[in-house]
Parts: sequence; C-alpha cells; structure tokens
Amino acid sequence: MNAVIYARYSSDNQREESIEGQLRECGEYAQRNGITVVGSYIDRALSAKTADRPEFQRMIKDSAKGLFEIVLVWKLDRFSRDRYDSAHYKHILKKNGVKVVSAKEHISDGPEGIILESMLEGYAEFYSAELSEKIHRGQKENALKGKNNGGGIPLGYLLDKQTQKLVVDPETAPLVVEIFERYSEGATVRSIIEDFNSRGLTTKRGKPFNTNSFNALLKNRKYIGEYSYQDVVIPGGVPAIVPEDLFYRVQQRMEKNKRAPAHMKAKESEFLLTTKLFCGKCERMMVGESGKSHTGTMHYYYKCGNAKRKKGCDKKAVRKDWIERAVVRLTMERVLNEEKITRIIDALLAMQEQEDVTIPALRRQLAETEKGIENMLNAIQQGIFTASTKQRLEDLEKQKEELEISITTAEIQKPKLTREYMEHWFSLFRFGNPEDREFQKRLVDTFVNAVFVYDDKLVLTYNYQHGTQTITLKEVDDFLGSDLVGLSPPFCPIQTHRTLLMRWVF
Repeated sequence: MNAVIYARYSSDNQREESIEGQLRECGEYAQRNGITVVGSYIDRALSAKTADRPEFQRMIKDSAKGLFEIVLVWKLDRFSRDRYDSAHYKHILKKNGVKVVSAKEHISDGPEGIILESMLEGYAEFYSAELSEKIHRGQKENALKGKNNGGGIPLGYLLDKQTQKLVVDPETAPLVVEIFERYSEGATVRSIIEDFNSRGLTTKRGKPFNTNSFNALLKNRKYIGEYSYQDVVIPGGVPAIVPEDLFYRVQQRMEKNKRAPAHMKAKESEFLLTTKLFCGKCERMMVGESGKSHTGTMHYYYKCGNAKRKKGCDKKAVRKDWIERAVVRLTMERVLNEEKITRIIDALLAMQEQEDVTIPALRRQLAETEKGIENMLNAIQQGIFTASTKQRLEDLEKQKEELEISITTAEIQKPKLTREYMEHWFSLFRFGNPEDREFQKRLVDTFVNAVFVYDDKLVLTYNYQHGTQTITLKEVDDFLGSDLVGLSPPFCPIQTHRTLLMRWVF
C-alpha cells in the first residue's frame, strides 16, 4: 500500500524542526504498518484555515494519478482546520481512491467531526445533483431536437456548427463501413487495427487506432441513425452510416467473442476495513489477504502485519466476511438508534453554531447598519436634512446591500444543516440495506473510526464520544442471530469467548 506524507506548520513560533518531527513520526507509523511512503508534500508557514496552500493543492491534483492510496498526516489538523474545506477535499480524495490517515490519532479531529463532514458532502452532492438536473433538462431539449450535446464526434461524422447536428463526413464514413464489414466477415480487431495503423489512418483525435477505440466504435448505435441521450431515443435522429443488418451481425459476433472473466470480480476482494482494522496485541494495522483451500475455494482474511511478517505477534487471521458483517451489524444496531441519533444531532447543531463565526459577525454588522439607517430616517423626519445627512444615509444603504450580499454568499459556501435534514440523513443509514456493498462502505467511512481485534473482544472506536460499553455474546446473539457465530473465522479465539467490548469515542 503506497502513501504520501503531508506536513505543515503555520506560524512563526513553529520552525523547520516541526516539519522534521511530523515526517519522522509519519515515517515510523508507515514502517510499523507496512505502508510504503512514495513522496511528501510540505507547506511551510501556511495556515490550515485556508486551502490555498501550493503543496496541498498539488497533492490533491496528484491523487487522481493513482500513485498512492493514503495521505498520511501527523494529526488531522495538519490536513485542514476548516470543516468545510476538509469535507470538500476528503471527498475529492475519496473519489480518487485515497484515504486520509492520522499517525497519532485513532479518533476524529473533533466531536461529531466526521459525521458532520459526511453530511456536508451529502448536502453538496444534493446541490450538485440539482444543478446537474437543470443542465440535463437543457441538454434533453437539445436531444429532442436532434442537436449534439457535446462530447467527442464519432469517426465518420462532422458537426454542423450552424445547426449543432451531426452530418456524414464523406472522407471517414467509408472507413467506418469497412471496419464493420471486415469484422462481420471474421477479421479480428487486432488485424484491422494493424492494417489501419500501417496505412497511416488515425482516429478523430489524430492518434493511432487501439482496441478500446474499436470496441466503442463497433457498439455505437449512432451508425444506424439512432440518437440517444439519457432516456431520449430518436430513431433517425442522426444520418445512418452502417446498414442495420450489418450492425447487428457485428453485435452478435462481439457477444460470442466475449471472454468469461478469469478471476473473481473485484467486489469479492474489496476489503471494507482497510486502514481501520488494527491488531489488539501489537496495534499494527491488519491488512487484507487471500488464499485458496485444498478444494480450490478462495478465502479472504485480515491479518496483522507483524504476524504476517513473523515479527513477534501471534495474532490469528480474522475472516473477512465475519469481521465486516459484525462491524456493520453492530454499528447499525448500537449506534443508529433514536436516542443516540437525537443526541448526536443536538451536538452537531451546537457545533455548527460554534464553528460558524463569519455569518453571525456579518449579521451583527447588518443589524448595526439597519439601526444606523433607522436613526438617520428619524433625524430626517425631525427636519434634520443636510448634504452630510444624505451622504451618510446613502453610505449606510450601500453598506447594507453589501452586507446582505456577503451573508448570502457565506450561506451558499457554508450552508446550515437543519435538524430535519440531519434526521433524514441518519434515516438513510438507519434503514439502509446491510447487505448492499455501497451502503456498507458509506456506513463504515462515516461512523467507524478504528476497530481493534483482541483474542477475547473487539474494541470499536466510533466517531462520537460516549465512553465504554461491554456487550455479552448473548446480547450480540439477540440481534445478530446465528450470523455472527456462523461466520466466525476458523481458529479465531474470539469464537470461544463470551464477551465483546466496544468503546465509543467521539
């Protein structure tokens, strides 16, 4: 697993030694947990209250290159001190398959922090979806008129800039027909590609042909005149290049040539608790691994990094499906109940008020300005009207307008989440499908901070502060039924004990 280190110090009383200490401790954490550090990003004398940090922005941009899976920080406040920026940039990293991990903290950077970030992400996605819907509405109107909605122009077509509709390109359309005919007659894609490239022919982008470009081309229904956009399908919406019978012969051959996947799908080997599961004996991160039994069946486990490398820990491997199901079911049952949700929402609402200093300050200024305007109007009513009075009133009116714009802008950038929104958001988890993989990921990412696996107990650290609670196996059986026992990993000592310990820290 590859990681980069992000280090930062912000003020004059912090020096270069602060960076060295962060790099050293992050490096030690990586070494203990079998993580390979492939680079570092360092911002000096820059505050985390703003995301305008050159190395930070370079790191976010580089995350899209697939070079690392973890951003390792000394503490989470090195990443960001602004809740909204933190949510925004963690969301970008998550989309790029990258997680932020703290070397010194197993808990979040503040009460209810990660949950609030997840809500803000959801809120942002809501507005993004709403904006996208408006854009798609306009594009749908274009589609109904047969107009192009952007994207690449397929080989064989040109875009008429006046009508914004596709027209047949007389130079390249014959190449499309040739591709379909040769493939339908038995030629392989590779042979057609080699022939086209040897003849110096290129794609619409001026590049040599490759397998991907051919596969997309052979499936493109525009070539039989079908225009489609979302749920809009218009036969004859574009001029056809390929006869329908030829097109469908090609589809039949492509379907026949499909190769069955050689390995199990990635879904089976996705490890839900990566970076969150730790050995209770040595506190080393537990990593996913797989192996085949003598019958050829594939099994998936989490194993302590020290035990795997025989560095003094004898912790047995834990079956992947057992531990993941236990964490998901326990989280849903013990965290997402009405009493705890109400308490968490109360804390989240209080946190919003504490963290939001800009909007209250602007509102106070607005109230003072409105009071000033009222005083000036009273003075005018009493007959006090001079050039200075007029100028002062105009200045106050202008100031009021500017403050109202500033408040509106701030509210858009940092929206206030209402109790109703929060209750709805929690309900999506409370009544979600625990068998759905995407739901499991969202649940674990949002609520589970760390899981420690001992020989006789589990210690779960959640993203809220609530002390320690012991749950007997009988209590677990009451709400998990036989699932927990039936999925217990072979040779795992947890199976023989009667107690699970869960610690909730928020």
